[in-house]
Amino acid sequence: MAAHLLRRCCRRLLPPAPGPGPALCTGPGPGLLTGHGPALLTGHGPALLTGHGPALHTGTRPGLHTGPARAAEGPRARAREDGEEQRLRELIRAAGSPQELLQLSHGPGLSSNLAALAIGRLARMSGEQRLDSAGLRGDPRFQRLLAVLDAQISQVWNTPLLQLLRSLPALGLARGGRQVRSVEQEVLWRLRRLPLRQLVQLAEQLAGQGHDGLLLPEVLRKLELRWTELDGTRTVVTLMAKVGHLSPALMERLEDKALELAEQFDPDELRRVALALALQQRRCVPLLRALSYHLLQKPAELPLPVLTDLLFAFSKLSFQQPQVLHRLSLELQPHLGSLSPAQVLRCARSFASLRWLSRPLAEAIAQYCLDNTQNLSVTQLCGVLVSFARLNFQPSSSEEFFSMLHERLQGQEQQLDVHLLTDVVWSLCVLQQPRAPHLRQVLSPEFQARLRGDPSPRAQSSWLKLLHINATARLEAPGYEGPFLPPEVLGGDGDRDRDKDKEKATPLQRGLWEALPGALGGHDLVRYNVSTVYGWDIDAEAVLDSDNKPLPVRDFAAPHLSHSEGTKALPPGARRVAVLRWELPQFSSRGRELLGRGSLARRHLRAAGFLLAEVPHYEFLELKLERQRVAYLKDKVAKALASDTAGDTATDAAT
Repeated sequence: MAAHLLRRCCRRLLPPAPGPGPALCTGPGPGLLTGHGPALLTGHGPALLTGHGPALHTGTRPGLHTGPARAAEGPRARAREDGEEQRLRELIRAAGSPQELLQLSHGPGLSSNLAALAIGRLARMSGEQRLDSAGLRGDPRFQRLLAVLDAQISQVWNTPLLQLLRSLPALGLARGGRQVRSVEQEVLWRLRRLPLRQLVQLAEQLAGQGHDGLLLPEVLRKLELRWTELDGTRTVVTLMAKVGHLSPALMERLEDKALELAEQFDPDELRRVALALALQQRRCVPLLRALSYHLLQKPAELPLPVLTDLLFAFSKLSFQQPQVLHRLSLELQPHLGSLSPAQVLRCARSFASLRWLSRPLAEAIAQYCLDNTQNLSVTQLCGVLVSFARLNFQPSSSEEFFSMLHERLQGQEQQLDVHLLTDVVWSLCVLQQPRAPHLRQVLSPEFQARLRGDPSPRAQSSWLKLLHINATARLEAPGYEGPFLPPEVLGGDGDRDRDKDKEKATPLQRGLWEALPGALGGHDLVRYNVSTVYGWDIDAEAVLDSDNKPLPVRDFAAPHLSHSEGTKALPPGARRVAVLRWELPQFSSRGRELLGRGSLARRHLRAAGFLLAEVPHYEFLELKLERQRVAYLKDKVAKALASDTAGDTATDAAT
């Protein structure tokens, strides 16, 4: 290889000999590497590497600027070139109009690097001054800049090259055009050598442009491989917020890095990380716990955007941390008056989703609605009402609040979405504030027809709420005369596939199935897994006579079922007992208070004639042995019977 290279150099640099030339490394005679004749690597003859004769490293022919003259002229020439480049660079920075930039295209010292800088400056100027990009693209001087750039694209520095990816499309050049593709290809070749800082900037830039070519996936792959080099909270937070959704593998590594740097995050960075997780639906519990811990360590009062965005993120991810929620509700309350109606609604929905009832904050929201009635739309008022119903919150000024609400709703019901109107009337039922016009509207055959036949989950949820509204109309609205839901559509599905239910059963439900037969008797005496026409399911139903002995439940008429098996009326003194379990999501996250749904179920079943043996999860799951659970259920039934007897005695004494 070396001999081949020297042979090519000699052909170009040495003058041709009149006779047969000296052999290169072959046989006797004057050889270039043997010391005989004019040697290239020795001090004899015109040496190529000694300064005597034609110099190999200069790339010039013999006799042209060799020796001391060239050595003296080289630095001066380079200085002139550097000075000219610096002068053009200053002109590009100082240019105040596109014409000044375009005039530089005819300069003798214009290089591809300067052309890239000029195009970048031209793109910024075009955006700031809203220039006609079509006219710029058609200018011959601009085409000259593109030609210089395209001819020597490999000599453009990294920073101007990356800026070209944004500048060329900003000037209207097609992303699939030759110039843009040439820049993308050059960037693709340099990816491995780019510093991590520029790689991060490139990923952020391409993601912001919605880039769909080959470049962005390669950039993301390089970031996945070099994620351990990431340092600084801003870089990690920016990648999580702007790029993480494009690469799940990169997002996992960013979560690990964020967990490592969580202590260094300021409140705004904590907010951005939480929002990135929420918007990508990534419930990374270790990272959320770390964010919560370090958030609590921040002594200063949190800014309002941090409060509202963190609350939204935690509700979106269903992440409950009592100390954080307490702090958010405490610090949010003084700012409530400065929030817009949309922000107030979002806060109310977030707290309802997290099952967190802060009574002072809820009272402040109710007062905000009263003070800003005209600024709140009907939809926003309905959203606040639904949030209150989920939390089972009654404002202290309930009469004034609900009067305002009914006044705003009057005549607007037809404008509401069918699902929203169902939610509103259901919420009024939970808070014991329904009015006959609202009940008639949602229970009418026309309204039912809009919900029936829709298999979507939202429609199924609305239909279940319609059953609850129908139960309220029958059990809690004595003056209401109809319409009601027809019997054939009531959801008493008592013949459900129990094996299918077992696949989705909770630990509390499975424990009850095992303990109920021992506590209430055999299968003939008890009805299990009962779906009532009121829209509520009960785990077990038993009929006890006046001596508290179980009777065959299937022998008696059951108005709470859509298809009753028996026809007998209950004997005098007999009572129906329902075992009702309360799971964790049915309680407020602050304590052991039932939320609106559980409170409505309790009222309906009691109004339907049941004595309730209520089994909360925090009591039953503490019992590990089956005999303990059987004894617990027997005690619950006995207490329900005793409370009913005590209530009857008190009623008799009062009369």
